[in-house]
Amino acid sequence: MGEAKRRKNTGQPAAPKAKKSQKPLMIGLGAGVLLLVIAIVYVITATPDPTSDALPTAGPEAKAFPAMVDQYGVSVGSPDAPVVVREFADYQCPACQQFTGAVQKLKKQYVESGQVRFVFFDLPLRQHQNAVPAALAARCAGDQGSFWAMHDMLFDNQYEWSGSGSAAAMFTRYADELGLETRRFQRCMDTELHVEAIERSRQVAVQLRVNSTPTVFVDNILLPRPGWGQLSAVVERELASQ
Repeated sequence: MGEAKRRKNTGQPAAPKAKKSQKPLMIGLGAGVLLLVIAIVYVITATPDPTSDALPTAGPEAKAFPAMVDQYGVSVGSPDAPVVVREFADYQCPACQQFTGAVQKLKKQYVESGQVRFVFFDLPLRQHQNAVPAALAARCAGDQGSFWAMHDMLFDNQYEWSGSGSAAAMFTRYADELGLETRRFQRCMDTELHVEAIERSRQVAVQLRVNSTPTVFVDNILLPRPGWGQLSAVVERELASQ
């Protein structure tokens, strides 16, 4: 007697049908979501075409950036470079820390070749208790020819000193790791030797109505979304227009 006929005669319920596995469906959905995320990231991070109309412009009536204020920032690159990139930043600002990757690429690809001069302006925000001491640390290191080395170290280790109550001690350790004369560095920090220079840099930001960090200009063009894609595309466009 067949199994179906036996159940019919005995009144036993039919065996439940095996459920179809949904694992392939879930794998397919997961792969689709992953591809969508990759596509979105690519669109966001891809370098725009330097001729794109979507790139920011200065506008026909825009005034030239007041180059005389560059003396209150710290510059690297040829004084005769055809394009100048300026950043207003706070060492304790997380977004500024993220922008340092773009700064490193800018130096390597454009500053070292003499095409761009880069100017860093201190804009320590009032809500960041360690922002001014960090700016002092960079400038004190600059007295010994190591401003950019300390600049990079401060951003690279932002997570360590940002919320610390003993940030000054960490900055002295960084100076020692950079091979600086630590007593000279410490004396510079203790006397706040460069606090007026930092305040002058902040006042430049006030005059230009810059109140957030990082704020980045390529010549007189304000970048609404500072990042390597937009930065490099605008730099290329400005170089091509020289």
